[in-house]
Amino acid sequence: SLRPHLLAEAWERPQRGGDMLRAAATQAVPAPNQQPEIFYNKIFIDNEWHDAVSKKTFPTVNQATGEVICQVAEGDKEDVDRAVKAARAAFQLGSPWRHMDASCRGRLLNSLADLTERDRTCLAALETLDNGKPYVTSYLVDLDMVLKYLRYYAGWADKYHGKTIPIDGDFFSYTRHEPVGVCGQIIPWNFPLLMQAWKLGPALATGNVVVMKVAEQTPLTALCVANLIKEAGFPPGVVNIVPGFGPAAGLPSPPTRMWTNKTEQGPQVDETQFKKILGYINSGKQEGANLLCGGGPAADRGYYIQPTVFGDVQDGMTIAKEEIFGPVMQILKFKTTEEVVGRANNSNYGLAAAVFTKDLDKANYLSQALQAGTMWVNCYDVFGAQSPFGGYKMSGSGRELGEYGLQAYTEVKTVTVTIPQKNS
Repeated sequence: SLRPHLLAEAWERPQRGGDMLRAAATQAVPAPNQQPEIFYNKIFIDNEWHDAVSKKTFPTVNQATGEVICQVAEGDKEDVDRAVKAARAAFQLGSPWRHMDASCRGRLLNSLADLTERDRTCLAALETLDNGKPYVTSYLVDLDMVLKYLRYYAGWADKYHGKTIPIDGDFFSYTRHEPVGVCGQIIPWNFPLLMQAWKLGPALATGNVVVMKVAEQTPLTALCVANLIKEAGFPPGVVNIVPGFGPAAGLPSPPTRMWTNKTEQGPQVDETQFKKILGYINSGKQEGANLLCGGGPAADRGYYIQPTVFGDVQDGMTIAKEEIFGPVMQILKFKTTEEVVGRANNSNYGLAAAVFTKDLDKANYLSQALQAGTMWVNCYDVFGAQSPFGGYKMSGSGRELGEYGLQAYTEVKTVTVTIPQKNS
């Protein structure tokens, strides 16, 4: 879950949150197929496609139009049980998977990356069609990071080894990093393909067998906007810049809007999330926040919401305390650094935070004081396969990515052997 607290001392570059996308935008983006053919809509178990045991399906919807793309097999307990049974069989001692060399697992991950790169345009189009995020984001950010993560963990497959430990006495002690076994994964809807790469890479690199199951009731958005805790004075540039991130006058009609590189904010992932965000916006109005821009639907069809900014927000307001997962920014003011630390940390969440400042001492102080798993300084939303990501408190447990991301998938076994001091 994402609820970052954004401390801005200087707002010279309020667009800085899009650094990764803007850096990637120098690449050429091939034209998408706006109506890609759907080949697979069943459940993948034991290297085969299956209907759900119940034969049930559910519709996946084009968020830009509200129209059904196709029907997808609806997995249930029986389907998960089948997948777990197949995974456990693959993990048994002596099985081909357990007997496979670590370097071979690395080659498999690299092969998956090669196939993903080959079909990058098609996968980006499918991601946009199903998820609602702009195509340029799917291609330049999501698919780019998928490739980097798969190749990063392919390199770890034969390098995540244990240690030799000099313990007291005539003993030789060493550790082994062994896979935990069958892993169930919950994949959120905001980065479905990317999150599979996050979780698939650490698991396969360490020899685990993965059972994938998408979380049905976690609809997220293509755009998350943070709380902004601002030092005395109001950043007027925010109200001028934020509307430019969303569907605005002059852009194409909703069905084609998310395919143009002029669009930086797509529709919400489904009708449920669309209505939920509008409900949060309404609560902000009712609780006394000052609506500075936006505040309603942004098109006559599809699940588009206007980029919305609230000023004069108080800590106790719903929009300041809860995760909106939508294009809504809350601006709160503070007077001292100590005050903002206490207020920012008074939250059930702590995934990420950022500080914009020219004062290095203040940046270092806040990086230590704020209770968040990731701290960005003078940048935002910057990720790398090499750096861990995860949160404090209710924003999750453990870490994804980097070497730290491997820890959740392994058990550490200590082996201690007697060393005879005489040759028998």
